[in-house]
Amino acid sequence: MVSNTGTWMQRVAQDWLVLELAAGSGATALGITTGLQFLPVLLLTPMAGLVADRMPKQRLLQLTNVGMALPAAVLGVLAVTGTAEVWHVWVLAMLLGAASAFDGPARQSFVSELVEPADLTNAVGLNSASFNAARLVGPGLAGLLIAAFGGGAVATGWVILLNAVSYAAPIWSLRHLDASRIDAAAPADRGPGAIREGVAYVRARPDLLLVLGMVFFAGTFGLNFQITSALMATEVFGKGPEEFGLLGTFLAIGSLTGSLLAARRSQVRHRLVVGSALAFGTSVVLAGLMPTYLAFAVLAPVTGLTALTFITSANTYMQLHVDAGVRGRVMALYLMIFMGGTPVGAPIIGWIGEEYGARWTLLGGGLITIAGVALSAVLYLRLEKARRARAQEPAEGHLEAAPAAF
Repeated sequence: MVSNTGTWMQRVAQDWLVLELAAGSGATALGITTGLQFLPVLLLTPMAGLVADRMPKQRLLQLTNVGMALPAAVLGVLAVTGTAEVWHVWVLAMLLGAASAFDGPARQSFVSELVEPADLTNAVGLNSASFNAARLVGPGLAGLLIAAFGGGAVATGWVILLNAVSYAAPIWSLRHLDASRIDAAAPADRGPGAIREGVAYVRARPDLLLVLGMVFFAGTFGLNFQITSALMATEVFGKGPEEFGLLGTFLAIGSLTGSLLAARRSQVRHRLVVGSALAFGTSVVLAGLMPTYLAFAVLAPVTGLTALTFITSANTYMQLHVDAGVRGRVMALYLMIFMGGTPVGAPIIGWIGEEYGARWTLLGGGLITIAGVALSAVLYLRLEKARRARAQEPAEGHLEAAPAAF
């Protein structure tokens, strides 16, 4: 909870720092920053998933938290001393993203080692609730602190340093977990082809491919709030850091509600994942049409609710419907697609904001998300039909039908 609050504070502070340092081209610089921070997820996550399947996650997560604290500390010092430049932010964002790439698969798959399978849906929902409770506090607190410290680049540095310190909380917590009560999966085979094995597992499952397809479009083009909120607050509504930070808090109100509702569900079906994805895309389009800051802020909780309902249901479905021995690699692939599309989508969204105005960052992102969900559903139906046809074909030399793929 402490570390997540710091993370959300840094996201606001880092975005505001880039806008301060890149006057005149803030949207493009902001898009590049976000893209570079998520680029390591695209490049390193397959290897990170294999590491998560081979290494004790309790130890691995301690190392990744140290790896995320160090870039935050360096960036905070640069900003406080007035020596930060945009390229500094870009480099340190990449380093932070590299540590995050190894943290994500381990953290996601660690949940199933801490609770019984019957409690997994509830645990994923409560984990999201904790994350979004921090999101409820972090952005607004960051905006207030930046304003209190003067509103400039130096002010953002103090907020970023607070995030660096906050990583001590999960490191301490992980060190004090009772390892004897962790139901760790057997380490994955260290032979060659382990990553290909995880990819092949997913390719044989049309249901998993459907979820991954929707996650790609929503994550790449729809879930760019750190860019869209900043541009709407500054360029469309002419607001300052306090109002910008409060938008994150308003989003988190809906996100926290969505997380708590997810914790109540006993199971997750395709229908929920698809429906929540469509609802999310629609809410993003509506946000781009809001005429005033107040109307935009009032809609933000709805957007947060639909976004977290989709994210949590997709995450839970993936964890509940895969074998324990490949869960780290499958969740790595999930995170690579969910977050790895951002290096492509974020600069595109930033460029759209520069060329066509901030509203089109939301209108375009929402429409692409809706179209992507429809495309994923069509492909799923075709793949599932082909899979069932193969399952009904008689096996060579036998009269009975071949077994289903899953």
